[in-house]
Amino acid sequence: MASPMTDPLALLDLDSSLSDTERDIRSTVSAFLDDRARPFAPAWYDSGTFPRDLVPELGKLGLLGMHLDGYGCAGTSAVEYGLACLELESVDSGLRSFVSVQGSLAMFSIWRHGSEEQKQEWLPRMAAGEAIGCFGLTEPDHGSDPANMRTRAVRDGADWILNGTKMWITNGGIADVATVWAQTESGIRGFLVPRGTPGFTTRDIKNKLSLRASVTSELVLEDVRLPEAARLPLAEGLKGPLSCLNEARFGILFGAVGAARDSLRSALAYATTRTQFGRPLGGFQLTQQKLADRALSVSTSALLALHIGRLKDAGALRPEQISAGKLHNVREAIATARECRTILGGSGITSEYSPLRHAANLESVLTYEGTSEIHLLTVGRALTGLNAFAG
Repeated sequence: MASPMTDPLALLDLDSSLSDTERDIRSTVSAFLDDRARPFAPAWYDSGTFPRDLVPELGKLGLLGMHLDGYGCAGTSAVEYGLACLELESVDSGLRSFVSVQGSLAMFSIWRHGSEEQKQEWLPRMAAGEAIGCFGLTEPDHGSDPANMRTRAVRDGADWILNGTKMWITNGGIADVATVWAQTESGIRGFLVPRGTPGFTTRDIKNKLSLRASVTSELVLEDVRLPEAARLPLAEGLKGPLSCLNEARFGILFGAVGAARDSLRSALAYATTRTQFGRPLGGFQLTQQKLADRALSVSTSALLALHIGRLKDAGALRPEQISAGKLHNVREAIATARECRTILGGSGITSEYSPLRHAANLESVLTYEGTSEIHLLTVGRALTGLNAFAG
């Protein structure tokens, strides 16, 4: 009898498409997570706790803003960053969400749109995990329609006064600085709001059934006074925050593969050791059909992510391609997690096994950084040339 395949990505030999450096980075991140995160992920989820003490270690490993250049950032390629996201989400979506928000939203907004003074003040500390950032775009009444946000920034002499509320903000309750997007007389602009600024408060969202090992918060701004130096000078209009969202979506389309792969690994281990009717579950045709279908899904999703990463590194990636990758890979990852749970039977509803935890987390991943509907319409617009976003 042949030995079972411990890594489903070996089915189509993904490693042969990676460079030595890419494999080394993936292995380094995987080994670190196996030691410092994977054994504790079920407990973090059960208790609804984010492992804040892990943040400096993530910084020391170079994972925070790792695809950015300068200011203490590692300056890796897009594919290398994506592979790190894959390993992070194979542990828990909350862990990958933290790294994505820190690096691809909060840090990237400063790196791309900030002044040199803002970059020098925040990026080295954020890269080291000494300061945490969040990204305030989504509002209670305007999730998929940020162009109509209600948060306002008005001039008052040399200062700005901000009023508004942001909702579903990852890292909000632990952030040292928030990138907040607001309407002004000249369009949408971004502002850096440090924790402790008078009028700026946060409230963590409790009773979550998804992304429990992640801090999700409401940001409240009541007559928050900021100097002109707090405005991101190069961010003009909605393209400012959208450029950051595309960075985060890129990490997600890799991360979702990690959640699916871990779910399938769990199901494979169970199916080859659990005996029913005198033989392993994996010896039944229906179980093998499930495993084969899901292995093909995980493998094709990984190849799609790698192709999109190569396009990004070549400077040839288009927004609709990111949407296609996020839509496909998250949708497939949820299907994989759910199917793998059925292989585990009743055992699959406990936190001892990862698939149902991944499935619950992926419900949030399916929604944030653009819902499935938004990405479907983005792909549809690219195909037809017609905009279906507004009726």
